[in-house]
This record gives sequence, structure tokens and C-alpha cells, in this order.
Amino acid sequence: MSHVNHKLSGSIEGALAGGGDPATSPLYVFGPYLNLLVASGVASVVFGSAIWLAVLTVVTVSLMYRLVMRWVTDGSGGSGLNEEEFGSWAVLINAGITIIEYTLTFLVSIAALVTFLADRFPVFNTSVFGLPARTVAAIVATLLIGFAVNLGPKVAARTFGPATAAILVLLWAMIIATIARFGIRLPTLDWAAFAPANIHITLGGYARILALMTGIEIFANLVAAYEGPAKERSRKAFGSLLIIMGTTSLTMLVVGPAIFELADPSKHEVSVFTQTMDKLLPAPLPYIGTLIGVAVLLSAAAAAAQGIQNLSLGLRFRHYIPAWLGSKNRYGVAAAPVWLQVGLCLVCFVLFGTHEETYLALYAAGVFILLSLTGWAAVKRLVRENRIKLTLPGAAAIGGTGLAALMTTGATLVIFEERFMDGAWMYVVLVPIFYVVLGRFRKRLGAPLKVEERFGQVIAASNLSPAAGEALYPGVTYENILVPLDLTPSAELSLAQAQTMARNYTGKIRLMYVVPPDAANVGENQRAAEEYLGDVAEDLGMGGYNSEQVIRAGVPAEQIGIDAASGQVDLVVMSIHARAMVRRWVLPSVTTAVIHQTTAPVLVIRPTDEWGSTRTRFRHLLVALDGSAVSEEVLPHVHAIASGFGSAVTLLTVVEGSESDNFIDTITKYLSGVCDGLSLKGVTAHPCVAHASPTQAILDTAAEKQCDLIMMVTHGRGGVERLQKVKVGSVAEAVLQKAPCPVFLVSAGAGPLVRTKDSSEAA
Repeated sequence: MSHVNHKLSGSIEGALAGGGDPATSPLYVFGPYLNLLVASGVASVVFGSAIWLAVLTVVTVSLMYRLVMRWVTDGSGGSGLNEEEFGSWAVLINAGITIIEYTLTFLVSIAALVTFLADRFPVFNTSVFGLPARTVAAIVATLLIGFAVNLGPKVAARTFGPATAAILVLLWAMIIATIARFGIRLPTLDWAAFAPANIHITLGGYARILALMTGIEIFANLVAAYEGPAKERSRKAFGSLLIIMGTTSLTMLVVGPAIFELADPSKHEVSVFTQTMDKLLPAPLPYIGTLIGVAVLLSAAAAAAQGIQNLSLGLRFRHYIPAWLGSKNRYGVAAAPVWLQVGLCLVCFVLFGTHEETYLALYAAGVFILLSLTGWAAVKRLVRENRIKLTLPGAAAIGGTGLAALMTTGATLVIFEERFMDGAWMYVVLVPIFYVVLGRFRKRLGAPLKVEERFGQVIAASNLSPAAGEALYPGVTYENILVPLDLTPSAELSLAQAQTMARNYTGKIRLMYVVPPDAANVGENQRAAEEYLGDVAEDLGMGGYNSEQVIRAGVPAEQIGIDAASGQVDLVVMSIHARAMVRRWVLPSVTTAVIHQTTAPVLVIRPTDEWGSTRTRFRHLLVALDGSAVSEEVLPHVHAIASGFGSAVTLLTVVEGSESDNFIDTITKYLSGVCDGLSLKGVTAHPCVAHASPTQAILDTAAEKQCDLIMMVTHGRGGVERLQKVKVGSVAEAVLQKAPCPVFLVSAGAGPLVRTKDSSEAA
């Protein structure tokens, strides 16, 4: 299937797409830092030492993340490494903090944005429609970012990348202007800053500067967004990190002393960075710099949204969040988490305002818990890898990573001691909440299927003998066809397909009507049903079809389900009501409930204004497989229908859930093996690999290849253990709501498909 590539191509593109957050840190970290130093009275002693300490932390943590990027390439970053080394408890804590951190990054970036606007344009200090103009600007910017980020990383890079490029140019302009005016004058490292009388101020300033570290995890989360094999993706991601963090660190070292000398932190109406721009750069460059700052703060917020996108994908594949929350849209990104983040930020701006200091207390605190956990996980991994034979490079890596872990742990303690009452205490409340919520989803969904191992098993058994083919595709019959009717024209649309199946398989049509318990007049309703079903049966008889009539009283979904699961029904053919689709978020539709209860397959007609949605001639079948044994339970029905109607068959699998180098090749081999199995039974099938979300891939492929029937199992990788908790799999339900043609659903739980005589695969 052809598709548009939304992946990042190189380090520069990645830096522009994800580097907005750390690149903007010099714009706002110096204000709180200088305010602290001026109040302490020891500014000249402490200033340079805290900056050098922060830069040393940047260097050590960056080197540590080079290892993380090599080890974890699916977008889960430190969260994935922590799970591998410490287990689920660590990933729950890590994920909770990261979610909070990305949201705070978004909040601080937009708040700083409107502050920069207010520096130059006093109109932003007025009101619009009863709301502060700052708040209105924040709302507009937040919505813009949500739309742009959900169009994919390449669109985000093109939309916000120029802003990140511009801020890099601005920072280098500030560096060059500073050198031109003062020469190369680095901050003074005064050891008196670490004396007992000054150490508290030094560490307090260090804690404020460390806000520049909050964006570093984004580069680990972006690894999955690059093109190429895993090794190349990790190299590109680290290159992006070096571009951004190198520029930021150099700005702190070179421009920092100029800000200390030129800016007046007591002028609260103008930020210290803006003051320094005004004195270092010739007009109109300072005003251009302000606009660049505004644009790059948009980029920083976009990077935070991208981070939560990629984190959600990693959490989804590890079963810590429901599938719908981490599902990719047609542009290959998880849209739902971004809109949740956008909604939360809008609420915060309206309720708590748009001043960055409101959110800064929480901003830098959580990231260092995350960094310290990741640091110790990296140390554990290195120790294990070098346990047999410790080499000099291995010892150096352990020592350097251990230093990074110690520094991040120390920074965590400093930040919480400094900022606990300013808001850092919220982590004590929020992290346990995320821990419980994510843990419950993991318990509910179970451990994730190792899909590549499953693909490997199937590929190994793909050379099927004729006997194995008989076991894989046993005879399937549709002799007894249940058609539920409710006296409405839309329900009657299922009759045409029932007749087609009955004609082709010499089947009997079982017409069924259920008198609902809330019917105003049960007796009258039943008489009307008898007359109606009699007329339908008479019409069927005139066409040569064998039929019978069943009328029951009770809840329609329950009664239809009981009949369908009785063992006397081979197929249910029914129509989904438009009103059921509208109400699906409030009450489950009858069709959904029937699918949940029956073991018989259900052929669902979803009427729309397009005639193709109401009928199929079984000319081209689209079969969705995800590599699980459960998803393959549809294959006997594929064989039966394709054999009976001479159908063309397309087998579709979506590339998601793994970023290993040969994953696409593995999927292709898997599908080829299934095609070979069908070929042995006289059915020609063609493989198709897609790169969008499963739902979008199914819908797009069905439209592109003009398929007139979609066939799939209700739960796929979700497994049959979810049947009592999830009525219909999220992908199956989404396809039902939007399919351009009828959908043939097989209820998960029919058991494993035997591929060889000694196969022991479990469903």
C-alpha cells in the first residue's frame, strides 16, 4: 500500500522538530536565577559556579542518553529502559512523571510566549471578551499546536522547525555579539560558592538553571520517529541532542556573564533576556529576536506534545494504556493524547493564568526523578553487560554513567528541598495516582504479546503440507443463517446478503424478532411481528429460499445472542442502525452486544448514503491480521467465502508495535506464509503491509483496493482474556463505525488454529 512518509530524515530535522524546549531555556531560566542571587547578596561568588555545575550535568546526562538511545528504539525512552531493568513499578513512576513533565513543559512554554509578547506589546495586558488577552493568546496558540502536531512529525518540523532554527540563529547571534563586545569571557568558577555559607544559594541557583534539562528526554522519545534501522535512528537522535544541548550550554557559558552584567532583574516588566538583547543587538534585531522567541516557544510546546505522542505509543505497546489512547492516526502519530493535553492546558490557563512562574515550581522537579531513575537503570544495564569481562571502555562507561546517576539524584534532592512548598509536593500526589491508573490498565490488559516471536513461529511453520492445510482451513458451512429484524427498513437491508449466502451455501434463513420488555402493548407488538415476519417469509419462499420464523420476548441483544450462541446458527447477518452509531458513546448498540455474546460470525451491514455500504458481492475480501493466533481465527471463513464466491483476497498487516530493523521483512514473510496456506486450498491471496494506524490502514486499504467486504476478528492481539471486560476490540469497533462496505466479524475465542500435527500454539 502506498503511503506518505512522515518520518524524520536526519539529525538537523530532528533537532528542529524536537529541540524547541531546551533551546528556549536561556530565554527564561536567568530571570528566577538572578532574582535569587540579588536577594542573597553573594551574586558575584555564586553566579559562575552554578552555571558550570549545570553544564557539567548537561554533558554527563547527554552521554548517558547516548546509551539509552542505543538500547531503546521504540519511542519509550527512559520509561522503556526502566521497565526492562527494574520492572513495571519503575515504568509506572517514570511514565507518570513524564506525562506530568510534558504537560508542564507545554504550560511553561506557552506562558513564556505570552510574556514575551507582553514585553513588546502592552495590548496583551488588556482584556478581550472578558478574558485577559494573555489567556486568549494562550488558547489560540495551544489549539494551533494541537492541530499541527497531529499532522505528523514532518509537518510539525516544517511548521515549528523554522522557529527552532531561528532561535538557534538568535542564540548564536547573542554568542557572537557577546564575544564581539566582551571577548570570550566565561563564568568564573569560584570555589567559595561551595563553602558552607554559600552552598545553599549555589544549589538553589543550580536548581533553577536546571530547567534547561527538561527537554532532553524528548530526543529519546523521538528515536522511533526517524527513518532507517535502529542503529541509524539512535545515531540521528543523539546528533539532534548534541545540536540543541551544545548550543544551549554554550549560550549559558558565553552569554550568561553578559546577562549578569547588563540586565536589571528588578525590572519585572521586561525579562532579563529581552533587556540583554536590547543592549547587545542593533535595532531592529531585538524586536526580531522577540518574535523568534515567541515562535520557538510555540516549537517548545509542540515538542512537548510530540513527546507525549511517542510516550503514548510506547505505553500502548506495553499495555499500560488502552489501545485507543495510543493508536496512530492516518499521519502515523497518536492524536488522542495530544488533545487530552491540549484540553488540560486550556483549563489551566483559564483557571490559573498564563504567568510562567505559576508552573515553574513543578516544571523542573519531576524531570530529575526521571533522569535519576534512567541513570541508575543505565548503570545496572552496563554492569550486567560487563559482568563476564570488564574492559577499559566498559569501566569508563560505568563510571561516567554512575556519575550522571549521582548528579541527577543529587539534583533531585536539591530541587525538592528548594521548591517543595512552591509546588513540588504535587508529585507526591500525582505520581501515585498515575501509578495506580497505569497499573490497573496493565493488569487488565495483561503482558503484551511478543509479536515478533509469534511471527517467527508462524514463518517457521509456513511450509504447509496438504494435511496441514486441511487442519488450518477446516470446512466451514453457513447452512443456518440468523437474520434479526425489528420492523424497520434499515434492518431489512440484511436480507439481501442473507439471501446471497443462503443461495450459495444452500442455507436456511432464520427470521427473528424480539419483543422488547418496554413495549407499550406486548400483545399488539407480537401480532404485528407475526404478520411482518410472515410477509417476509412469504417473499423469501417465492424466491425459492427456505426460512423459519422465531419471535421472542426480552432484551433484543440478549435474546439474539442466546439464539446465535445456541450452536444451531452458523452466521448472523444484521444491520447497524444509524442511531446506534450516534449513541455508541452512551449505550452499546444491539449489534455490538450481539457480537460480544455469540460464537457465530456476524456479517454487519452499515447503511450510509453510498450504495456500496449496504451490499457485498464478495468480489474482493480485505482480511486484517496482526500476527496473533487470535486474529487468524478468521482464516477458515476467508477460505470458505473466497472458495464459494471466487473472491480476490488481500491480507493486511500494519507495521506498529516494533521498531526492529527487519520488522517489515518479518511481516512480509509472515503474510506470504499465510498466502501460501490459502493457495494450497485453491485461494489466491496477496499480502499488503501498511504504515498508518490499524483502523485507518484498514479503511484506506478497503477504499484504495475497492474491497467490498472487510473480514477480521474482534480482538486480535488484545486476546480472548479481554472478552469479559471489552465488548468489541477498539479497532473492530472503529472499523464498524466507518467502514465503506459490510464487515464480517469473527468472535475471538474459537481456539488455536493448528498448523502442523505437533503444533502447540496457544490462542
